[in-house]
Amino acid sequence: MQSGIYVSLSSQIALERRLTTIADNMANVNTAGFRATDVKFDEVMSNTQNEQNAKIAFVSQGNDYLSTRQGQFDNTGNPLDFAVKGDAWFAIDTPVGQVLTRDGRFTLKDTGELVSSQGYPVLDAGGAPIQIDRTGGEISVAIDGTIRQNDTQVGSIGIFKADISKGFVRYENSGVITTDRPQPVVDDSTSGVMQGYVEQSNVNGIAEMTQLIQVNRAFESVSALMRDSETSIQEAIKTLGGSA
Repeated sequence: MQSGIYVSLSSQIALERRLTTIADNMANVNTAGFRATDVKFDEVMSNTQNEQNAKIAFVSQGNDYLSTRQGQFDNTGNPLDFAVKGDAWFAIDTPVGQVLTRDGRFTLKDTGELVSSQGYPVLDAGGAPIQIDRTGGEISVAIDGTIRQNDTQVGSIGIFKADISKGFVRYENSGVITTDRPQPVVDDSTSGVMQGYVEQSNVNGIAEMTQLIQVNRAFESVSALMRDSETSIQEAIKTLGGSA
Protein backbone atom coordinates (compact mmCIF):
# COMPACT_ATOMS: atom_id res chain seq x y z
CA MET A 1 0.00 0.00 0.00
CA GLN A 2 2.83 2.36 0.84
CA SER A 3 4.28 1.79 -2.63
CA GLY A 4 1.03 3.11 -4.08
CA ILE A 5 1.42 6.30 -2.08
CA TYR A 6 5.01 6.75 -3.30
CA VAL A 7 3.93 6.23 -6.91
CA SER A 8 1.10 8.73 -6.48
CA LEU A 9 3.49 11.23 -4.91
CA SER A 10 5.92 10.94 -7.85
CA SER A 11 2.97 11.50 -10.19
CA GLN A 12 1.94 14.63 -8.28
CA ILE A 13 5.47 16.03 -8.48
CA ALA A 14 5.46 15.47 -12.25
CA LEU A 15 2.02 17.06 -12.63
CA GLU A 16 3.06 20.07 -10.56
CA ARG A 17 6.06 20.60 -12.83
CA ARG A 18 3.80 20.32 -15.87
CA LEU A 19 1.47 22.93 -14.36
CA THR A 20 4.40 25.29 -13.84
CA THR A 21 5.45 24.83 -17.48
CA ILE A 22 1.94 25.48 -18.80
CA ALA A 23 1.65 28.61 -16.64
CA ASP A 24 4.94 29.94 -18.03
CA ASN A 25 3.80 29.25 -21.60
CA MET A 26 0.47 31.00 -21.02
CA ALA A 27 2.24 34.01 -19.49
CA ASN A 28 4.26 34.37 -22.71
CA VAL A 29 1.54 33.71 -25.27
CA ASN A 30 2.03 37.30 -26.56
CA THR A 31 5.82 37.46 -26.18
CA ALA A 32 7.52 37.96 -29.55
CA GLY A 33 9.88 35.13 -30.47
CA PHE A 34 8.94 32.99 -27.46
CA ARG A 35 9.20 29.24 -27.90
CA ALA A 36 6.99 27.06 -25.72
CA THR A 37 8.51 24.71 -23.17
CA ASP A 38 7.32 21.16 -22.75
CA VAL A 39 8.40 18.41 -20.37
CA LYS A 40 9.16 14.80 -21.24
CA PHE A 41 8.71 12.30 -18.45
CA ASP A 42 10.13 8.77 -18.43
CA GLU A 43 9.08 5.66 -16.53
CA VAL A 44 11.49 4.60 -13.79
CA MET A 45 11.27 0.97 -12.64
CA SER A 46 12.11 -0.05 -9.09
CA ASN A 47 12.44 -3.58 -7.67
CA THR A 48 10.56 -4.13 -4.43
CA GLN A 49 11.98 -6.40 -1.79
CA ASN A 50 9.46 -9.25 -1.84
CA GLU A 51 9.23 -12.87 -2.93
CA GLN A 52 7.64 -11.97 -6.27
CA ASN A 53 10.41 -9.44 -7.01
CA ALA A 54 7.64 -7.18 -8.31
CA LYS A 55 8.52 -3.98 -10.14
CA ILE A 56 6.96 -0.61 -9.43
CA ALA A 57 6.87 2.20 -12.00
CA PHE A 58 7.63 5.74 -10.88
CA VAL A 59 7.68 8.96 -12.90
CA SER A 60 11.05 10.59 -13.61
CA GLN A 61 11.76 14.21 -12.73
CA GLY A 62 11.32 15.06 -16.41
CA ASN A 63 13.41 16.91 -18.98
CA ASP A 64 12.51 20.30 -20.46
CA TYR A 65 12.61 20.84 -24.21
CA LEU A 66 11.64 23.67 -26.52
CA SER A 67 8.96 23.39 -29.15
CA THR A 68 10.50 23.91 -32.60
CA ARG A 69 7.17 24.89 -34.13
CA GLN A 70 7.51 28.25 -35.87
CA GLY A 71 5.36 31.10 -34.62
CA GLN A 72 3.25 33.31 -36.86
CA PHE A 73 5.14 35.92 -38.91
CA ASP A 74 3.58 39.38 -38.74
CA ASN A 75 4.44 41.81 -41.55
CA THR A 76 5.24 45.09 -39.79
CA GLY A 77 6.91 46.94 -42.66
CA ASN A 78 9.50 48.24 -40.20
CA PRO A 79 12.98 47.91 -41.78
CA LEU A 80 14.47 47.17 -38.35
CA ASP A 81 12.09 44.30 -37.57
CA PHE A 82 13.43 40.85 -38.42
CA ALA A 83 12.33 37.23 -38.19
CA VAL A 84 14.37 34.05 -38.48
CA LYS A 85 13.29 31.59 -41.10
CA GLY A 86 13.95 27.97 -40.11
CA ASP A 87 15.41 26.46 -36.96
CA ALA A 88 17.96 29.15 -36.12
CA TRP A 89 18.36 32.11 -33.77
CA PHE A 90 19.64 35.66 -33.55
CA ALA A 91 22.42 36.26 -31.01
CA ILE A 92 22.67 39.18 -28.59
CA ASP A 93 25.41 40.21 -26.20
CA THR A 94 24.12 40.41 -22.60
CA PRO A 95 25.71 40.82 -19.16
CA VAL A 96 25.79 37.01 -18.87
CA GLY A 97 27.30 36.48 -22.33
CA GLN A 98 25.87 35.42 -25.67
CA VAL A 99 22.14 34.70 -25.63
CA LEU A 100 20.03 33.28 -28.45
CA THR A 101 16.67 34.83 -29.27
CA ARG A 102 13.94 34.72 -31.92
CA ASP A 103 12.76 38.23 -31.03
CA GLY A 104 13.94 40.39 -33.92
CA ARG A 105 12.48 43.74 -32.90
CA PHE A 106 15.72 45.69 -33.27
CA THR A 107 16.49 49.40 -33.08
CA LEU A 108 19.44 51.69 -33.77
CA LYS A 109 21.11 53.61 -30.97
CA ASP A 110 22.39 57.14 -31.55
CA THR A 111 25.85 55.59 -31.97
CA GLY A 112 24.58 53.43 -34.85
CA GLU A 113 24.73 50.19 -32.86
CA LEU A 114 22.00 47.67 -33.68
CA VAL A 115 20.36 46.52 -30.44
CA SER A 116 17.54 44.27 -29.30
CA SER A 117 14.29 45.48 -27.76
CA GLN A 118 16.00 45.19 -24.35
CA GLY A 119 18.96 47.28 -25.54
CA TYR A 120 21.49 44.45 -25.97
CA PRO A 121 23.89 44.54 -28.95
CA VAL A 122 22.92 42.29 -31.87
CA LEU A 123 25.83 40.15 -33.08
CA ASP A 124 27.11 39.27 -36.53
CA ALA A 125 28.24 35.76 -37.53
CA GLY A 126 31.64 36.42 -35.98
CA GLY A 127 30.14 37.38 -32.63
CA ALA A 128 30.85 41.12 -32.97
CA PRO A 129 28.33 43.96 -32.41
CA ILE A 130 26.79 45.44 -35.56
CA GLN A 131 27.37 49.10 -36.43
CA ILE A 132 25.28 50.93 -39.02
CA ASP A 133 25.62 54.50 -40.27
CA ARG A 134 22.40 56.24 -39.27
CA THR A 135 22.89 58.76 -42.10
CA GLY A 136 24.01 56.20 -44.67
CA GLY A 137 20.66 55.75 -46.37
CA GLU A 138 17.96 53.08 -46.46
CA ILE A 139 18.80 49.77 -44.81
CA SER A 140 18.09 46.55 -46.68
CA VAL A 141 18.83 43.06 -45.38
CA ALA A 142 19.08 39.98 -47.60
CA ILE A 143 17.94 36.48 -46.68
CA ASP A 144 21.52 35.59 -45.72
CA GLY A 145 21.64 38.49 -43.24
CA THR A 146 23.75 40.80 -45.39
CA ILE A 147 23.09 44.47 -44.55
CA ARG A 148 23.32 47.02 -47.37
CA GLN A 149 23.05 50.78 -47.61
CA ASN A 150 23.09 52.41 -51.05
CA ASP A 151 24.02 49.02 -52.57
CA THR A 152 27.09 48.82 -50.35
CA GLN A 153 27.50 46.01 -47.83
CA VAL A 154 27.97 47.50 -44.37
CA GLY A 155 27.62 44.39 -42.20
CA SER A 156 25.56 41.28 -41.63
CA ILE A 157 23.13 39.94 -39.06
CA GLY A 158 24.32 36.62 -37.72
CA ILE A 159 22.02 33.66 -37.23
CA PHE A 160 23.08 30.68 -35.16
CA LYS A 161 22.19 27.08 -34.43
CA ALA A 162 22.71 25.02 -31.29
CA ASP A 163 21.64 21.60 -30.05
CA ILE A 164 19.17 22.72 -27.41
CA SER A 165 18.46 19.11 -26.41
CA LYS A 166 21.83 19.12 -24.62
CA GLY A 167 20.46 21.65 -22.14
CA PHE A 168 19.37 25.28 -21.87
CA VAL A 169 18.19 27.93 -19.44
CA ARG A 170 15.84 30.82 -20.08
CA TYR A 171 17.09 34.39 -20.18
CA GLU A 172 14.48 37.09 -19.63
CA ASN A 173 11.48 36.48 -21.91
CA SER A 174 12.41 34.97 -25.26
CA GLY A 175 16.15 34.40 -24.78
CA VAL A 176 17.88 31.07 -24.14
CA ILE A 177 21.40 30.18 -23.06
CA THR A 178 22.43 26.80 -24.43
CA THR A 179 24.86 24.24 -23.06
CA ASP A 180 25.90 23.45 -26.62
CA ARG A 181 28.03 26.24 -28.08
CA PRO A 182 26.06 28.10 -30.81
CA GLN A 183 27.53 27.93 -34.30
CA PRO A 184 26.91 30.47 -37.09
CA VAL A 185 24.71 29.31 -39.95
CA VAL A 186 26.58 29.25 -43.25
CA ASP A 187 25.19 28.23 -46.66
CA ASP A 188 21.96 26.79 -45.29
CA SER A 189 19.01 27.38 -47.59
CA THR A 190 16.54 26.29 -44.88
CA SER A 191 17.45 29.20 -42.60
CA GLY A 192 17.62 32.94 -43.16
CA VAL A 193 16.61 36.46 -42.17
CA MET A 194 13.32 38.06 -43.18
CA GLN A 195 13.23 41.87 -43.01
CA GLY A 196 10.05 43.68 -42.03
CA TYR A 197 8.60 40.74 -40.10
CA VAL A 198 8.31 39.78 -36.42
CA GLU A 199 7.76 36.23 -35.24
CA GLN A 200 5.09 35.88 -32.59
CA SER A 201 5.06 33.35 -29.75
CA ASN A 202 4.55 29.76 -30.89
CA VAL A 203 2.38 29.02 -27.84
CA ASN A 204 -1.03 27.64 -28.79
CA GLY A 205 -3.21 29.25 -26.16
CA ILE A 206 -6.22 26.98 -26.72
CA ALA A 207 -4.10 23.80 -26.58
CA GLU A 208 -2.36 25.01 -23.41
CA MET A 209 -5.69 25.76 -21.72
CA THR A 210 -6.94 22.29 -22.64
CA GLN A 211 -3.81 20.72 -21.16
CA LEU A 212 -4.19 22.87 -18.05
CA ILE A 213 -7.68 21.47 -17.46
CA GLN A 214 -6.48 17.91 -18.08
CA VAL A 215 -3.52 18.26 -15.72
CA ASN A 216 -5.69 19.78 -12.99
CA ARG A 217 -8.13 16.89 -13.27
CA ALA A 218 -5.29 14.37 -13.17
CA PHE A 219 -3.84 16.07 -10.08
CA GLU A 220 -7.22 15.89 -8.33
CA SER A 221 -7.59 12.21 -9.26
CA VAL A 222 -4.16 11.36 -7.86
CA SER A 223 -4.93 13.31 -4.68
CA ALA A 224 -8.15 11.32 -4.24
CA LEU A 225 -6.23 8.07 -4.80
CA MET A 226 -3.70 9.04 -2.13
CA ARG A 227 -6.49 9.81 0.34
CA ASP A 228 -8.07 6.41 -0.35
CA SER A 229 -4.71 4.67 0.14
CA GLU A 230 -4.13 6.45 3.45
CA THR A 231 -7.61 5.50 4.61
CA SER A 232 -6.99 1.84 3.68
CA ILE A 233 -3.72 1.83 5.63
CA GLN A 234 -5.40 3.32 8.69
CA GLU A 235 -8.20 0.74 8.53
CA ALA A 236 -5.65 -2.07 8.18
CA ILE A 237 -3.73 -0.81 11.20
CA LYS A 238 -6.93 -0.68 13.26
CA THR A 239 -7.90 -4.20 12.19
CA LEU A 240 -4.45 -5.71 12.84
CA GLY A 241 -4.22 -3.84 16.12
CA GLY A 242 -7.55 -5.21 17.27
CA SER A 243 -9.14 -1.78 17.55
CA ALA A 244 -12.85 -1.37 17.03
